[in-house]
Amino acid sequence: MSAKILVVEDEPVIALDIQRQLLQLGYTVVAIADCAELALDAVDRWHPDLALMDIRLRGNRTGIETAAQIRQQNPIPIVFLTAHADRATIEQVNTTQPYGYIVKPFETHHLVTAIEVALNKHQTEKAIKAALEKEKALNDLKSNFIAIVSHEFRNPLSSILLSIDMLQRYDNQLTLAKKKLFLHRAREAVDRMKQLLEEVLLISAAEAGELKCNPAPVALADFCRQLIADFQHDNTQHDNTMIATQHAIVFTQTETAIQKTCDLDEKLLRHILTNLLSNALKYSPHGGKVQLELISTADTVTFQVQDCGIGIPQGDIERLFDRFHRGSNAQTIPGTGLGLSIVKQCVDLHGGDITVQSAVDVGTTFTVNLPINSTICSQ
Repeated sequence: MSAKILVVEDEPVIALDIQRQLLQLGYTVVAIADCAELALDAVDRWHPDLALMDIRLRGNRTGIETAAQIRQQNPIPIVFLTAHADRATIEQVNTTQPYGYIVKPFETHHLVTAIEVALNKHQTEKAIKAALEKEKALNDLKSNFIAIVSHEFRNPLSSILLSIDMLQRYDNQLTLAKKKLFLHRAREAVDRMKQLLEEVLLISAAEAGELKCNPAPVALADFCRQLIADFQHDNTQHDNTMIATQHAIVFTQTETAIQKTCDLDEKLLRHILTNLLSNALKYSPHGGKVQLELISTADTVTFQVQDCGIGIPQGDIERLFDRFHRGSNAQTIPGTGLGLSIVKQCVDLHGGDITVQSAVDVGTTFTVNLPINSTICSQ
């Protein structure tokens, strides 16, 4: 694709000659401007890849002043055209961080050399900037991981050590019920640490581009029932009376979804629904019904998870899927702020979308729409 160039020149004959040369060289001339106002409008409208800027323009602003404004508006490379190569002019030009300048009159090969050098330099700078931003993001991610892991591991480890210590010191004095209680606490702590490690590994895989979507036929209703059964089994095994007795996970489905089988990535789908259901239970401290609804159409399958919990403040919803972000009303509830970020990435890999409706102290509804037979997964 040829580079789009804006010509800013107040002499009509020279401007048309430059346009002719550029077209012959295979570039696209998006506009010719002879003053600052037209140049700024052209940048805003056409988003050129480069501007050729005469220093003297019609009106009360010079090309140097115009270039400075353009750089604030859109950091495109600018090559100056000038009949003046004196030191004072060059010093003024340099204040705008130009990508080069050509002294009039110039040959065609001087023009193309200046343009290509400027374009290549600009692309290199963009690549370097992107790499630096990525490196900063990775460093921030590592710092957050270290902070989260060190904080979240401290309590489970303390719980495990305390339980072991009590069992070792008072083995003969403890009742069977007490021993089960300490073992249960240790098991819960191990499960919490395991979950945290899985979240960190999943985020790391996504960051490295190693998290893929591999679709295969999934019997959706059976999958949902088994997922809920796994939740209930875990609760019974761990004797977690709060969830076991105060929460009910209710599964409903539309008629079209009863026998529906779709090509989805079962592993990613499990991450999506497990995180959403876990959050629904965790953020409903007073119990109540958590509902998972399966809805199917000809080209979309929808999973809706609804709770009657603490809700999400409106100010938090915009950043809800950011890593490490947690609702301002959930700071006292254990969590890493990674779960919904994982959900979003798994949904994106399917080419789907996720929305949320929530009201504080009323409840939250997450709706996940996944396209059926999407080509996104195989890419």
